Parts: sequence; C-alpha cells; structure tokens
Amino acid sequence: MTPERILAAVADITGRTVGRYELPTPGRRPAVPVVQQVADALDGAVKEAGLSRSDIHRLVIGTPGAFDPNTGRLRYASHLPGWHSPTLLEELAAALPMPFEYENDVSLVAVAEQRLGAARGHDDFVLLWNQEGLGAALVLGGRLHRGFTGGAGEVGFLPVPGTPLVRQVTKANSGGFQELAGAQAVPKLARELGIGDIPQGHCTEVAAALLERAAGAAERDEGHRTLLTTYATRLATGLASLVSVLDPELVVLSGTGLTSGGETLRALVQAELEELVASRPRLVTGGVREHPVLRGALESALATTRDEVFDTSR
Repeated sequence: MTPERILAAVADITGRTVGRYELPTPGRRPAVPVVQQVADALDGAVKEAGLSRSDIHRLVIGTPGAFDPNTGRLRYASHLPGWHSPTLLEELAAALPMPFEYENDVSLVAVAEQRLGAARGHDDFVLLWNQEGLGAALVLGGRLHRGFTGGAGEVGFLPVPGTPLVRQVTKANSGGFQELAGAQAVPKLARELGIGDIPQGHCTEVAAALLERAAGAAERDEGHRTLLTTYATRLATGLASLVSVLDPELVVLSGTGLTSGGETLRALVQAELEELVASRPRLVTGGVREHPVLRGALESALATTRDEVFDTSR
C-alpha cells in the first residue's frame, strides 16, 4: 500500500490468488473516508474472485508505519492522509464483517521472504526495504519483532554519518538514513557524478532504472561504477548499526531500490559491510519480486486461517 493506491487480493485456502484489485487514492486529503476506501478495495477483489464479502474468512491490512498497540493510532507514517484517527481500528471493525489483522508493510515483505523467498529456513534475519521509503523488518527466533510501539525497523529515521542530524523526525517524516540512502538519493547522486540521460518520473522508478543501468555499465564506465560503490557505502552505513546490535544470520535486500542493482550492488554492499562490522552476515537479494507486501499479507492470513480450519481440537 502507498499513499497513491490500495492493493487488495483474495486467495483460496491453497494460497492461489483468485482475485485482485487496485484502488487509486490520489491527493493529500482523501475525498472518501479511509474505511470506505478499504471496503471498496476489498469489494473490488472479492468481485474479481466471483465471491461475496461473507465468503472471506480473514483480512490482513498492511500499511507503512505501525498501529501503536498502546493507543491504537497509526505512527511513523505522517504521509498517509486520513489514517491517523484514534478510532480508525474501531471503525474498520464495525464496517468489516470478518476478523482482520494489521501489520507494517515491510514486516509483511519479511513474511513473504520467510515463507516463499530468500529467507526460507532462517529464523534470524534482517530485511532492508527500499522502495517508497527506506525501512527494515526484524525476524528474531522465527518471529517478527515489532517493538513496544510497533516501530521496530523504522530505520529511515536512523541518524547516520554523512547527513545533517534530523530532529522531530516523525513530523519531518524523514531522517538521516532515508536522506542518505533512500530512493530519492540515487538520482541526486547521479547528477552530482555527471551521469546524463536521467529518466523522469517517480523517484522510486527513476532510482530503479539508474541502478539497473549502472549495474550493466559498471565494468566499462567509471561514472556508473562510482554511483554503485558510493550508494553501496551509504547502504552499508545504516545497515552496520542494525547488524552490530542484532548480529543476524542473514540480511535480505528487498524493494526495487535495492534489487535493481542486482548481484553487482549486493556484492558491493556485502564488501562494505564486512569493513564496518565485526560480524559478517550473508547478504542476499529478495526472491519475492511481484507485490511482496500483498503476498506477505496473503501468507499471514492463510497461516491463521489454516490453523483454524485444520485444528482438530475444535
């Protein structure tokens, strides 16, 4: 889910996606209340699947930021218009006829990678996500670690060397690591290096295109090689804090702002990280590339539903 759209999908008990719908949600002030947007997106996917709302057993809602379990309010995502009402979860519960859960979007990517992708068989790993924003998910002992307020992994706010110290980060909706290594940093760095023919468009798409092009040209072009090595150092700078504290077995690089650089960028980040930290986790690129947030939400809902359906003690 991003500020511009809500994606919804329906899967059957086997995990097969049977309906999908995309609801555009442009603008800073939503003309349609958030609860209605969620219901409309759900109805669109349900209709595509040839079902009705009453056929849906469980719903998982993924958003940037996190709903604070102590207050019920969405935190760490001031850029989502209409999502910060203290009664939003109560309103959703009243409007939706099925049980629902809510989860951070990057945490859902980690669920997808743990069940279907690069982190299968690993109980301790960090997932670094760079797409609409820079964030992380922490899986410790096989379980997501969310933190006291749900904010574990909000590394975009992390102070890092190389950028000014950002204060009141939640109001600014940014921080040092986001400014240093977020998707918006890639085209800026390319301009500073004199790289021409920078594509136009959303910063995430521009960053992905530049990194993909740089990975293909790095061996023969110094400018593109410098772009990748500089960006790898920036990524490793923030990752070093996570790795030093958590000592994970594995680090998964996910989101188009990371995977577009391919094996070339991954290897550079691995080399830089080994220079900055004592422990040396293995770095891999994410294996779930198509709508990983949506795939993680479906996997989360399926796990709970299967437990309920096949629980022989009931």
